[in-house]
Amino acid sequence: MGNQAILAENIDGFSDAELIVGAIRGGEDSFAELVQRYQRPIISYVYRFLNDYDASLDVTQEVFIKVYNSLDRYSSDYKFSTWLYRIAHNAAIDHIRRHSKKEQSIEAENQEGEYQMQLESSRPNPEEDRERSEWRNEIEAVVKCLPVAYRELIELRHGKDLSYVEIAEITDLPLGTVKNRLFRAREMMREMLVERGLKGI
Repeated sequence: MGNQAILAENIDGFSDAELIVGAIRGGEDSFAELVQRYQRPIISYVYRFLNDYDASLDVTQEVFIKVYNSLDRYSSDYKFSTWLYRIAHNAAIDHIRRHSKKEQSIEAENQEGEYQMQLESSRPNPEEDRERSEWRNEIEAVVKCLPVAYRELIELRHGKDLSYVEIAEITDLPLGTVKNRLFRAREMMREMLVERGLKGI
């Protein structure tokens, strides 16, 4: 009983790998902690595909069911988060294919965090804070105009701070393609923002 109490108290400090081992052994608390750790980021990631919050919740639930049923096949050669985002990527694409009237070319590209990161600055004054807020609104509007695939790559690169290699693993794209599409995505954003009268990007 003492060990169980310690586990319950300190489980949030466990690494992903330790939680996976616990979940595979039947520890419900271990899997619940993994869900708590990644649920919000996955909802946000899926939302970038679907632009529908309710659908994003449904797909996220589906993702964690798949994760739970596949834990014994997880390879520690990969980061758990990379494996998880790969499952989320596939689930979002499947959802779009099932619910989209016209077939879309979903090759995986996303964009958004690049400019968000540029907005970060230390201790903004009220005027700077207002400008940053306006920038975010403009960026969000521009992002929604981009192909789903472009939005995804930017989100993975800058929103989730993943490496090019990790993005290639998640999207199943060649590394060079990931880099080229990220460049194109940023250029598309730049052009749209300039058209909106925003410069200095």
